[in-house]
Amino acid sequence: MLALKIELKRQQMIHCAKEYGFTASQTVKCSQELDILLNKQAQQQISLSNSQNKYSFAQ
Repeated sequence: MLALKIELKRQQMIHCAKEYGFTASQTVKCSQELDILLNKQAQQQISLSNSQNKYSFAQ
């Protein structure tokens, strides 16, 4: 679900950049929203990795 949101936001940002330019407020807003989604994805991956590592050494 998050991956789909990221892809849709990426497409929206590309569209805005082509339509209005790279520094337009619409493009910047999309870029910031994409950053938030990517940060959430990274945090999820870190949490998953930490939980897997936590149990990989337990015996």
